[in-house]
Amino acid sequence: MRSRTHIRNGKDGFALVAVLWLIAILSLAAVTTLRVISFDMQLATAKVHGSRAFQLAEMGIALGSNPAVERNDPLLHRLDEANNEEVHVSITSEGARFNINSLVFAEDKSLLRSIFIEWGLDLDSAQALSDAFTDWVDADDEVALNGAEIEDYEKLGRLNQPFNRPFYHIEEMALVLGMDQIEFLRPDWRNWFTVWSAGTLDLNEADAELIAVAAEVTPEQASIIPETVRGIDDIRDTEDDVPFQDVAAALSLLGIGGETGQMIAQRFTVKDTTTRITSTARSADSTRRITAIVRNRTGRPALLDRTTEIEP
Repeated sequence: MRSRTHIRNGKDGFALVAVLWLIAILSLAAVTTLRVISFDMQLATAKVHGSRAFQLAEMGIALGSNPAVERNDPLLHRLDEANNEEVHVSITSEGARFNINSLVFAEDKSLLRSIFIEWGLDLDSAQALSDAFTDWVDADDEVALNGAEIEDYEKLGRLNQPFNRPFYHIEEMALVLGMDQIEFLRPDWRNWFTVWSAGTLDLNEADAELIAVAAEVTPEQASIIPETVRGIDDIRDTEDDVPFQDVAAALSLLGIGGETGQMIAQRFTVKDTTTRITSTARSADSTRRITAIVRNRTGRPALLDRTTEIEP
């Protein structure tokens, strides 16, 4: 009898352990299922907010493209706290950046070298990089004095380079031999260049830092140009703005004239009509940004480029 009791108790114990294991497995399965459902809900919610943010960004681009909307219009900034949404649209001139194709085809290597030296390259490296830019866009395979042609790129395992054509996008600039140095020294170099402007740097739009390099003066000297444009209140896009009507008037403030002034004047304009419209929209935790480049926004506009980004 005692033996049978032990056997029965042993079976009951195993059954109890099995039941406990079954309960644990079912609990784990339930928790896993809840987590999967929660993840799916979060993913669906993110998609909804992402779609809404994209829609808001599109609305911002449409608003910014309207020639009746001024760059300082309050409509360009909208905050909807009730729905946890916001949209911010900026309208800037693409002429505020250097057009890399214009610089290279004008063979203004002096300016390119000055930019690279300003960023920290030594003279020899700056010369080599500016020559490499020339070799990238010219149609032949002849190597400039310190440049780089097909053999130099093949040594690095890079085939079919250089492209021997103008840059279609500023990201192509990163492919030029030697640009890895610039990427290290000046990670924001993309903010200096464009391929969409009319060609020369707009004195009414550019920052003092860019004007200084092109005009061969110090940034402190060049600051008088944007200060003059902003007017008495020192705020851009207000009624007291005083934009320059010609390049000579701006350069005279910098004390630049004569033959040197004529050469430097070729690097500037005061009326670039290419506009960059950037619309950044947020819906809850989802942010989308659309950038459109438009030529002749206030006349008969033409869309030159459009990019969409998902912000982290």
